[in-house]
Amino acid sequence: MSGDGRLTQERLRELRRAAIAVRRHLIDAVHHAGAGHLGGPLSAADILVALYFELLRIDPQDPQDPQRDRFILSKGHSSIGLYATLAMRGYFAVEELRTFDRLDSRLQGHPDMTVLPGIDMSSGSLGQGLSPGIGMALAARLQGHDYHTWVLLGDGDSQEGQIWEAAAVASRYRLGNLTAILDWNGLQQYGWATDSGYTDLARQPAQENPVERWRSFGWATIAIDGHDLNEIVDAGHRARATEAPTIVVARTTKGRGISFMENDFNWHAKPPSDEELQAALGELAAQEEAL
Repeated sequence: MSGDGRLTQERLRELRRAAIAVRRHLIDAVHHAGAGHLGGPLSAADILVALYFELLRIDPQDPQDPQRDRFILSKGHSSIGLYATLAMRGYFAVEELRTFDRLDSRLQGHPDMTVLPGIDMSSGSLGQGLSPGIGMALAARLQGHDYHTWVLLGDGDSQEGQIWEAAAVASRYRLGNLTAILDWNGLQQYGWATDSGYTDLARQPAQENPVERWRSFGWATIAIDGHDLNEIVDAGHRARATEAPTIVVARTTKGRGISFMENDFNWHAKPPSDEELQAALGELAAQEEAL
């Protein structure tokens, strides 16, 4: 970090390269498997890199350290993005990513905490990730631990009632050691978004504005550009310092990084063809060269 708390230019370039590599690995894995999700993992890549390479207190050599920070991917269908990040962080060999979604693989379509180191909670059915996050945060308080619990949510994920039941409970217990991050890309499996297109917080009616909605539940709120690594890291540090549970509303682009996938819900869960794979990898290579 620089003297003003922002990432140094060198560190920022390292994290950007890591995010490009995550996107490269996840696209290759989905192509190799012939199945899997792309749009959501691509929108979350910068958030995952900021967490695992800068914010989380973790040790890949000791994935069960009781003092480690916890992370839950509530939108479990974006598992390949998490797997690519974990592999690059050293939890397992990058080569294993090519086993994604295979019958005998540890890297299933949804995360399984019983088979893969670095997974703190199995997930898949949408809306169920915040509740165990509350349990982890309460456990830390009761046991006198200072670890922080982070939960990554998605658009469709946040439409489940269980999320809002959990939001009320977290506020009731003043869980300042709990942070949720909303990967707010405005699209879900079949493209449903609000009439105003999720483009501008200021234009959102109160019931559809995630910042206002979470604030009404008693959460501290931070709105950021979910692809700006400085903003993500800064928000993470601010969230860790609050006394109330915090929601970071990260405005993102579904399919981020690949021009023909961006803002197209058809890429929610579609493997690329050979030609599309090469085009995507070419774009990522150009982005890396430009750093």
